[in-house]
Amino acid sequence: MPTLFVSGDLLQQDGLQALAHGCNCAGAMGKGIAVEFRARFPEMYVEYKQRCADGRFKLGDVFTWTAANVTVFNLGTQKTWRTKADLQAIKSSLSTMVKQAETLGISRIGLPRIGAGLGGLPWEPVRELLQGIGETTPVTLVVFEKYVPGAVVELP
Repeated sequence: MPTLFVSGDLLQQDGLQALAHGCNCAGAMGKGIAVEFRARFPEMYVEYKQRCADGRFKLGDVFTWTAANVTVFNLGTQKTWRTKADLQAIKSSLSTMVKQAETLGISRIGLPRIGAGLGGLPWEPVRELLQGIGETTPVTLVVFEKYVPGAVVELP
């Protein structure tokens, strides 16, 4: 399926079967959209911190958390919050995520500009990677390229 690039508010969007975001592997969700994920899904955050502490969540990994009709894919894109995101780790975690989504029957995942905000990478290579992965899977990636608070997008 093609990757859709939209402007809107990922966490207000209807019609998504799952959410994803880039994470560091040090157990910190203290800035950016990660703060919202931590606030909305406190049980997920507790498990994420534990996985980081005991080495079960590493660069390129995916920590999939499901509860109350929501699935969140936490993508290991940075070693720590102080380091830049790693493009190869983004590729690895995205590939694993879409395979897991297919297995779980998830056909549409919403995600922000992973790796290109606080992760410090230029957006264009990450965008190209997302577009390429979207072309190889039946899972539609809905990438919120521009954050517009409260805006909901009409999805096809």
